[in-house]
Amino acid sequence: MRKTIGILAHVDAGKTTFSEQVLYRLGAIRSAGRVDHGDSFLDLHPVERERGITVFADQAVIERGGDRWYWLDTPGHTDFAAEMERVLPALDFAVLIVSCPDGVEGHTETIWRLLERYEIPTLIFVNKMDRPDADFDACLRELRALLSPDVADLRGFDGASMDQTAIEAVAERDEALLDRLMDDDYDFAAWREGLTRELRERRIFPAFAGAALTGAGIDALLAALDAITNTDYDSKLNLPLAARVYKLRHDERGARQVYLKLLQGRLRVKDEILTAGGPVKVNALKLRHGGRDIAAGEARAGDLVVVPGLAGARAGDGLGALAGTYTGPALAPMLEVTVEADAEVPRAKLLEALRALEAEDPALGLDARDGAIALRVMGGIQTEILARLLRERFNIGVRFGPPRILYMESVAAPSLGVGHYEPLKHYAEVWLRLAPGPRGSGVTFASRCHVDDLALNWQRLIETHVFERAHPGVLTGAPLTDVRVELIAGRAHLKHTEGGDFREATYRAIRCALMNGKPQLLEPVCRFSLRLPAENYGRVAGDLNRMQAETAPPEALGGWMRVEGACPYRRFYAYPEEFRALTHGRGGIQLQLDHYAPMSEADAAERIAAAGYDPLAQDSPDSIFCSHGAGHVVPWREALECAHCDVNISDEEAVSDEK
Repeated sequence: MRKTIGILAHVDAGKTTFSEQVLYRLGAIRSAGRVDHGDSFLDLHPVERERGITVFADQAVIERGGDRWYWLDTPGHTDFAAEMERVLPALDFAVLIVSCPDGVEGHTETIWRLLERYEIPTLIFVNKMDRPDADFDACLRELRALLSPDVADLRGFDGASMDQTAIEAVAERDEALLDRLMDDDYDFAAWREGLTRELRERRIFPAFAGAALTGAGIDALLAALDAITNTDYDSKLNLPLAARVYKLRHDERGARQVYLKLLQGRLRVKDEILTAGGPVKVNALKLRHGGRDIAAGEARAGDLVVVPGLAGARAGDGLGALAGTYTGPALAPMLEVTVEADAEVPRAKLLEALRALEAEDPALGLDARDGAIALRVMGGIQTEILARLLRERFNIGVRFGPPRILYMESVAAPSLGVGHYEPLKHYAEVWLRLAPGPRGSGVTFASRCHVDDLALNWQRLIETHVFERAHPGVLTGAPLTDVRVELIAGRAHLKHTEGGDFREATYRAIRCALMNGKPQLLEPVCRFSLRLPAENYGRVAGDLNRMQAETAPPEALGGWMRVEGACPYRRFYAYPEEFRALTHGRGGIQLQLDHYAPMSEADAAERIAAAGYDPLAQDSPDSIFCSHGAGHVVPWREALECAHCDVNISDEEAVSDEK
């Protein structure tokens, strides 16, 4: 049986120390390392050992009683939450570590919501019970109030027996078992089967307790993992191959290493695996165990395997029977920073290095449209780690500008644009319609052009050019989002059209449609959850009202209050520090991007004026036509009239008269 178990926690909850104890007890390592000693098995990078935090998700392979466990240790710091989220689709089960003295912290709630989103069965280990201020009962009440009322005290379950508390907790969630309990008809095998089912269906979240530093309570949790975590991958071995990419790294030689979770079927060396770009041959398979690769001739459903190369695959992509599907993240940065390299570093070298890092962490969203280079980040510690990686891996010294809020642009109504590119001995023409897309949809593409009018290979090339870069808006130059791009028409020349011609035509068509349409500026709206002492509620409620936040009715939790709501991030950006000071560090705050929304006309006008962006200075919306043996520029306003395709523009597709 294959099982993949992920370990998650708020930073400093003792997650890595817990993993060390587990790996030691299961015989995967000879001795348990410690974060403060800098010798933990799964914190491989020097920066992790120096800082005492996990930055990269790493894994170990454990052979146990004929089963194979994959153990994934994930980052706990909020700046690396995207790295943590990327591995969640690979998990069969999760163990959430909670520090008993600290209780449920802000990031703990973020992790819990992600576990809900990916529907991952979860066990809880209440850690640091060796501390004098540890109170399990108080922590359990907090877990039930803030995470789920189905968190159950299973300290009395050791895999082979249950105490009365555990028996009642399992029976409460199963009507048949409850009837048997009322009749004094307890049978351990039936209760264990019921607990296994309830865990798999996320109807119970067993809570255990101990101290990772001393190893107390670890064996009981391992016994539970043995007894009640089952998977059914063996029944899927003969199904067509299906896999999901959950991570991408580059080795010390710069070669791509793609991490896959096989969901069904088998994969052997020299097999071809279907990707979104077509079939790709698999030249090697490896199991990753700490810092060591173990060669494998075959992988099967349930395995985590590393495949070198696999060009084009990205984290979240489906492969095989899932080719063409993508699992997008829930967490996304709301900040961006500019990047400047040392004077002696060529721009091309910096961009190559940043693209390699972006391949590993797509959330970075590299933007290099003009002279400035920008990255999207979660916070300041992430920029420090990025600077370290650029220095160590690429010998590039960089400086980051101060974080700034990441705005986006969209369109408020459909508009049409044409891109014609016809300098001497080149030819391509593209007609695109831009329309508002659903919230959170990003940029999507559809073709309404018949293959008799434009060959399918050219249409696919146009689609590639739509997605190969972040297209800037025309108000502030911010990236486009929530836009549907439709191919209306296009034309190629039998002799003179080259691939790069359609790139030029596509970019100009998008730009022309934006200039013709009704662009709008979007700002990030964050969703927050505040947990605070009841005596601080009045002040916090006033602060939220001042920021014009939309809030749900507050929830009383004993001596605590929880307030949830949404607010434009530019108003909320500086508040977390003020909130922590107000609550003397006792309050918890959970914050993440909810959506992008149009700004008010006044706020948008102020932001546009501050940006001072010239939409004609970069990414020209004009077209190039050929006349008398030479190319000449046709302004975007006239391009539709000069274009060669015969297109009937309906009222819906007509160019907006409102500029």
